[in-house]
Amino acid sequence: MAKEEKNYVNKEREDEMEIYGYKQCLWKLVLVAIGVVCTGGFLLLLLYWMPEWSVKATCTQTSLKEAEIVLLRTTDEFKTWFRVKVYTVFFPGTDPMENSAPRVSKTMENDEGARAAQHHVEHRKKKFLRKISENKAFMVRYFEHHSVTYFWNNFLQNFKDLEGLTEGISWSVIHSHHSKGLSKDLEEYRRLFFGANEVEVKVPSVFKLLIDEQYIMLHDMVAAHSTVRVSVCRPDNEIEETLSTDLVPGDILVIPSNGTVMPCDSVLLSGTCIVNESMLTGESVHQTKINLPNPVKMSKGLEDDEIYSPEKHKRHTLFCGTTVIQTRFYSGELVKALVVRTGFGTTKGKLVRSILYPKPTDFKLYRDAYFFLLCLVGVAGIGFLYTIINSVLNEVRVGTIIIKSLDIITITVPPALPAALTAGIVFAQRRLKKLGISCISPQRINICGQLNLVCFDKTGTLTEEGLNIWGIQRVEDNSFLPSEHNICREALVKSHFVACMAACHTLTKIDGKLSGDPLDLKIFEETGWVLEEATEEETALHNQIMPTVVRPSKQLYPEPVAVMDHEMEMYDLPASYEIGIVRQFPFSSSLQRMSVVARVLGEKHMDAYLKGAPEVVANLCKAETVPESFPEVLKIYTKQGFRVIALAHKKLGSRLTWHKVQNVSRDAIESNMEFMGLIIMQNKLKPDSSRVLEELRKANIRTVMVTGDNMLTAVSVARNSGMILPQDKVIIAEALPPKDGQTAKIHWLYADNASRHLDTSDTASEFIDIKMENKGSGDGLHQMNHYHFAMDGKSFSVVTEHFQDLLSKLVLHGTVFARMAPDQKTQLVEAFQNIDYYVGMCGDGANDCGALKQAHSGISLSELEASAASPFTSKFSDIACVPNLIREGRAALMTSFCVFKFMALYSIIQYLSVTLLYSELSNFGDLQFLFIDLAIILVIVFTMSLNAAWKELVPQKLPSGLISPSMLFSVMSQILISAVFQITSFLLVKQQTWYEVWTPNSDACSSSKLNVTLEHNNTSSQDEKNIKNYENTTVFFISCFQYLIVAIVYSKGKPFRQPTYENYPFMVTVLVLHIFIFLIMLYPVEVIDEALELVCVPYNWRITMLIIIIINAVASFVTEIFLLDLTPWKLLSKRKELGVSHNPANNHQEVLNQKSKSCLSSFFSCGYRKPKAKYMYLAQELSVDPDWPPKPKTTTEANKNHTENGACQIITIM
Repeated sequence: MAKEEKNYVNKEREDEMEIYGYKQCLWKLVLVAIGVVCTGGFLLLLLYWMPEWSVKATCTQTSLKEAEIVLLRTTDEFKTWFRVKVYTVFFPGTDPMENSAPRVSKTMENDEGARAAQHHVEHRKKKFLRKISENKAFMVRYFEHHSVTYFWNNFLQNFKDLEGLTEGISWSVIHSHHSKGLSKDLEEYRRLFFGANEVEVKVPSVFKLLIDEQYIMLHDMVAAHSTVRVSVCRPDNEIEETLSTDLVPGDILVIPSNGTVMPCDSVLLSGTCIVNESMLTGESVHQTKINLPNPVKMSKGLEDDEIYSPEKHKRHTLFCGTTVIQTRFYSGELVKALVVRTGFGTTKGKLVRSILYPKPTDFKLYRDAYFFLLCLVGVAGIGFLYTIINSVLNEVRVGTIIIKSLDIITITVPPALPAALTAGIVFAQRRLKKLGISCISPQRINICGQLNLVCFDKTGTLTEEGLNIWGIQRVEDNSFLPSEHNICREALVKSHFVACMAACHTLTKIDGKLSGDPLDLKIFEETGWVLEEATEEETALHNQIMPTVVRPSKQLYPEPVAVMDHEMEMYDLPASYEIGIVRQFPFSSSLQRMSVVARVLGEKHMDAYLKGAPEVVANLCKAETVPESFPEVLKIYTKQGFRVIALAHKKLGSRLTWHKVQNVSRDAIESNMEFMGLIIMQNKLKPDSSRVLEELRKANIRTVMVTGDNMLTAVSVARNSGMILPQDKVIIAEALPPKDGQTAKIHWLYADNASRHLDTSDTASEFIDIKMENKGSGDGLHQMNHYHFAMDGKSFSVVTEHFQDLLSKLVLHGTVFARMAPDQKTQLVEAFQNIDYYVGMCGDGANDCGALKQAHSGISLSELEASAASPFTSKFSDIACVPNLIREGRAALMTSFCVFKFMALYSIIQYLSVTLLYSELSNFGDLQFLFIDLAIILVIVFTMSLNAAWKELVPQKLPSGLISPSMLFSVMSQILISAVFQITSFLLVKQQTWYEVWTPNSDACSSSKLNVTLEHNNTSSQDEKNIKNYENTTVFFISCFQYLIVAIVYSKGKPFRQPTYENYPFMVTVLVLHIFIFLIMLYPVEVIDEALELVCVPYNWRITMLIIIIINAVASFVTEIFLLDLTPWKLLSKRKELGVSHNPANNHQEVLNQKSKSCLSSFFSCGYRKPKAKYMYLAQELSVDPDWPPKPKTTTEANKNHTENGACQIITIM
């Protein structure tokens, strides 16, 4: 076989896949068909589960160009295979973005093309296809995978998805070539490729809906916005109404003035829009969208031209599913937007796809479950062979041999196991719902039980969403004035500082109420000014957008007098003092600033105002206007947990007209500013934050802060909240990228503890002795070494690029990550996962979506539709949901372990019973099987899953998988006990004096102490299946009680679940079953015995069985409770997980001593074991590294020369 050609689709994207081409092979198909028949369909099932085997068993490899089947494999760690069929249709062209409408003529008669088209296109497409002449039709090949269609690209010689108008199209091209709209023929042609503009979520069967609410939520979410009526522009300026499902990339959409729900991704060509993007971002703040600039009309012309990207140019993009609340427009010109993406290609479509087709959950429990099932299959194989050999030796009929041998397989491998494991998750999901936590990914509930690290956003998560202004500190003559707390006073009304506070925002009025970013709103309200917007009628009278106007309230505005104060630049103002906002540059999280261009009524010049992060604003200002004490003053406030905003101003030239301002670049405005001062804002902790963080700390669950705020502010909040304890030290890693031929470097600064004192002395680099204290337990090794790393987003980027060897060490003790961009938050979560942490992420939904999706368990504190990106959503906006979720996750995980062990024991016990009876050519009767499976197993499984979570988080942690010493000992010991007592009773009954081969005339009860004689029909025919016999009755009663015994033994309570005696349904079920089985065993009822095909045995044998059952129960309880739960097994398990003593040594010799002293006194291995988790092993290595953590006032440089493994050598300079 030729070597497979390796190609990729979605190259260098998150969903990158390898793709291989295959053609169906007739002789292989025939062989597989024969195999399917011979195996009774089992081969077909196996090939369905294994797409790679399926393709290679039925196809031969070929080039992608000729492929009938493509085999896809993801390039992530899961390497998942998919088999997809390639379809062929005939279209009038092969490039959907052709601007020339296809020529249409007579009907095309091509049966094969018509049949294929029925699969791909709806009715309107088929009508259009019938118009295409045969000589103008082109063959188009495509396949569909995960709701995305991939078309064959002749140029690339590969399949490629369609990205609409987002591939390498510049601003100028959008305005010059795509701003006129599409003709109807061209629209129909593009619809052949792009399909209907809808995000369709197929609703599965009713049974699946009962288990999984995700599809209901998604279906409801997309159904509300699936189809709306829209207006589109044609090239002849004709406005036409159509359905949103008919839209294709290139259509020009008219946005109505009263707003609409966006049915697609579009770029705004004219006008402005106020948009609610909560569906995508979780942010309830309304966003202002401005039209895409036309480089031709800009000051620098095509020099300012850029390649359009919806993700990069969000302020110009209207995303699908978001709500346009209000529009503003030019006189006589409509607000128009160009459709760039439709259907599942939109941002909303991608979000829905990520939920419909999530990455496989890499959880050890599930991997071990598959391995355990394979073991059961092996056991079943042994029983299968034994049954065949035993039956052949006893000359059993072939039909009976086949039935019995297949029976043993179904008995050993329980088909009800998936449903049993699902039950605990469903009950946990219901309990979470009562706690105000909704879940759209139930399989992640179990993973929550393993979380050992939780990342928290700061603003809106740990702290209150709203901010209070503490005061301001203005700058005069290049120095700071004393802080001021009263802003609403006459002396400041006409200052540029207050003008900046009042004008530099994106606030708007919706239904007469101010709306916008809470920070902007708070600052504006503090000024006491009012905002007025032009009405639609006023706007229609002008050739330009009427500006938003801000002015002081009547109470603030003084009588107009001439003022000559050198601190004020505004004087001799007219009686009506107003500021018009001419142009806005909205806040950008990547730029960390916003600005506006404004004009005071009556002035001939305009002013630019800038607001943003202090470090960013200072860099954009003239150096002579920034006070020398700026770093020290900023440090004073940020150390106390204040949020600081800097303001700047620039007077623009009088030649800059209104129209020129609309086309000037942002960089030209935001440069050479004059620094004006600081706004100091308080961000208070939420009431529950400190308590919850303390609870997590006590449970050995690490907590990390990931925020977009200032570094020192974040450190202060971390200290105040208890995330960093008072005695712990903070090391700031300040990484600098390579510059001027110098290598990348990291400066290590030890932050001082004076977080609550207004001391301007620079103690940031004081030497601090770090002592390793013997505190903490469990897997919280980070708690032993009381130091924490803190870094900002820029440093994180440098470390990830130039210091890969240090990254894992830094994140091991990293607690505060400030100024982090949304993609950096995702990278940080991934970095934690790479060292084997189970990571939770808790955020308010704004800019946290990527991290929420990347984490093992993402918890959104927003109830908005953006929560669909997060597996869990809390109805309450505080972090109290985190311990609740972990507690329920632990309870669900413990339930899964209990249920799995119980189902494994149920299978093995029944396997032993049937194998013993097979030796006598007997078996359980149909009603006996039914009684065991329905009355005992099914009821027990569902009721034992009802244990609620324990009320506290404890330091102990659950094993992550089934392959652990304690789990294996538990299962194997119970199997051994069950086998011993079953075999003992089976052999013992044969030794009884009354024993004989049972016949319908047998009456072993006549001499018993129980004066009950059952009537037998002496004339009845011999039992052909040999169900009724003494062995069957004995094994049936013993096994029934064994099911109940292991159910009670495995139904664990504290410390992860409520005690079993509080699970009333389970207790009632077990009690009723015990009573019932005891009654029919000790006091047989003829009707029940006949139904269950039981025979009468002497009373003394019944008492003997009771004694055997009691001894069995005692043995099971003693083994599980005393030999497993209360002995060194816990220590052995803990030692295996930690791999190091809880007393970290300061040098290598002390570590060796600890190893020798900590050997278990049990007969199990007492040698030193390397921890499995990477972060534990790393912590163990660092505990004996004399050079870690780096000493204060040192610098670490990356060597230019790379080592053989590609890592950078690290050089530390004192």
